[in-house]
Amino acid sequence: MDMGDEIERKVDKAAGKVLEGKSDIPTRLWIAPPTKMDALILTEEGYYGVLGKSGARMEMPGCSLCMGNQAQIRKGSTAISTSTRNFPNRLGIDTRVYLGSAELAAMCALAGRIITVPEYMEQIKLVNAKAADVYRYMNFDKIPEFVEVAATVEM
Repeated sequence: MDMGDEIERKVDKAAGKVLEGKSDIPTRLWIAPPTKMDALILTEEGYYGVLGKSGARMEMPGCSLCMGNQAQIRKGSTAISTSTRNFPNRLGIDTRVYLGSAELAAMCALAGRIITVPEYMEQIKLVNAKAADVYRYMNFDKIPEFVEVAATVEM
C-alpha cells in the first residue's frame, strides 16, 4: 500500500473529527479522498455526513484536486493544503499555499485564518481523544466486498 494513500485516508477522518458538530465554516473547504474504496468506507463510517454538514465540498475521489487541476482559488489567496507537494501557482495565480496536516487544515477552515500554535494544541485534544479510530489503518484486503471484487480480476 502506498503510504500517500494511507495519509489521505487519515486526512478525511481527522478533518471529520475536527469539524464534527460544526456548520457554516467561513472558508471554502474541499475534501477529495484518494480512491472510491476510501469514499465508500468514509461514507459507511459517517465521515462524509459530518464533512458535508460542516459545509465542506465533497469532490470525486482521485488526485486531481491535490494537483490544482480540479479547483483553483482566487488570485492572491492563501490556502492550507494536505497535499504532499507544493510549487508556484499550484492552486491558482499568485496564491500562497501552505502544507499541513488534515487536522490543521480543518482548524484553519473553521477559524478562517491560519491558527496559532496554542490554538492548535487546544483543538488537537478533540482528535487525540479519538486517535484509535481516526488513525486506524483501513485494511481493504480484509473487507469482504473488496476481496470479492479483487478475486474477479484477471491478470
